[in-house]
Amino acid sequence: MSERLKIKLSIADRVYPLTIDPSQEEGLRKAAKNIEQLAKKFEQSYAVRDKQDVLAMCALQFASKIEQRGIDQSEGNQEATARLRALDELLDSKLGIK
Repeated sequence: MSERLKIKLSIADRVYPLTIDPSQEEGLRKAAKNIEQLAKKFEQSYAVRDKQDVLAMCALQFASKIEQRGIDQSEGNQEATARLRALDELLDSKLGIK
């Protein structure tokens, strides 16, 4: 078992001390960097000064991307399933099954 790692992440001008597994460090640092970049973009584009509003918009953007990926995967799975069923029926008809 690996030892826990203590790190500090800065998000929206606040420092958050965390105790994590070493395998999580890279992902958390990248996530914090992405949040910072998106927050700056929102602040510049929309002249928003309230950090709460900026962080809410960041959360919404990241969550919507995750949800959209799930929807896209689900639609892709449904399409693949329909094609497999059609192929199965074609094979059954050619082989005289059913």
